[in-house]
Amino acid sequence: MDPPAARRSRSLLAHGVIRLVPPVRRLVAQRDRLRDECRRLRQEGEQTRRERDAVRGERDNLRIERNALVLAASDRPGDGRRAAPADRAADGPALGYLFILTYGRSGSTLLQNLLSTLPGVLVRGENQGVLYDLYRFHSKVLHHRDRLAGSSPLPPFHPWWGIDGYPEDAALAEMRHLVLETLIRPRPESRIVGFKEICWPEEDLAEYVAFLRQLFPGARFVFNTRQLADVARSKWWATMPDALDRLTLIEKRMAAVVEDLGSSAIRVHYDDYCADVEALRPLHEWLGAEFDVERVRTVMAVRHSY
Repeated sequence: MDPPAARRSRSLLAHGVIRLVPPVRRLVAQRDRLRDECRRLRQEGEQTRRERDAVRGERDNLRIERNALVLAASDRPGDGRRAAPADRAADGPALGYLFILTYGRSGSTLLQNLLSTLPGVLVRGENQGVLYDLYRFHSKVLHHRDRLAGSSPLPPFHPWWGIDGYPEDAALAEMRHLVLETLIRPRPESRIVGFKEICWPEEDLAEYVAFLRQLFPGARFVFNTRQLADVARSKWWATMPDALDRLTLIEKRMAAVVEDLGSSAIRVHYDDYCADVEALRPLHEWLGAEFDVERVRTVMAVRHSY
C-alpha cells in the first residue's frame, strides 16, 4: 500500500487538475473562436480586394475599348489626317501619346522643340529612360504572379502571399497617372503629349516599346536618325573607338522595332529636314497638324544642343 503522504499528494494533485479543467476549456474555446474570426476576416479581406481589383479592371477595360474605338475611327478614309489616339480620364481631356525614339547627338532636341511648338502638342525632354524601371518592375511582378497563379488565392502562410492578386490593368493605370502627373504634366490645351529619349535598352527594346504601348494606349513613335559618321564624331561618341559600330547596331535595332510598329511610327532624318524643311511635311500630316513653314524655319533658326 502507498504511504499516507503519497496518497494525500496524489489526491491534492488530482483535485487541482480537476479545478483547472474548466478554465483551460474556456481558453481553448476562446482560442478557437479567435481563429475562426481571423479566418473569416481574412476571407472577407480577400473578397474585398478581389472585388476592388475587378472594378478597377472593368474601368481600365472600358478605357481600352474606348481607345480602340477612337483608333478604329482614325483609320477610316477621310481627309488624310489621322486623329490622335486618346486615353480619357473621367474628368480630363482626350490625350494622344508621342515619343521620340533616337540616340544621342541626333538632333532630337531640335525635333522635340519643333513638335512642341505645334498647337496642342507637348513633347518633354529626355529622362534617362526612367520608365524602363517601371517596365522591369511590372514585368517581374507579372512573371511571379503568373508563375504562382492557381485556382484559388495563395494562403497567408505562403511565402509569396498576395502576389497572385497583382492587378495588371490597375497597375498600368496607376503608373500612367504617375508619369503624366509628375514627368509629362500636360497643359490644359494639350492633346498630344510625350517625351524624347536617347536612353533605350538594347536586348529587350521590342518588349520595352510594347510595354510603353500598353502603358500609353495608342502611343506613336517618331524615329529620328542622323548621318552616323557625323554622330560618331560628336561629343562623347568621339571618345569611343568603336562609336560608329555601336551606333550602327543601335540604329539597326531601333529600325527593326519601328518597322514592326507599322503606321504607329514614322521615320525622319535630321540631315534631310535641315537641308529642306519640306522633309517635315509628312510628319505633320501623320500627326494631323498644319504644316507652317515659317514656324518651322523660326524654330530651326534657334541654336539647339545638336
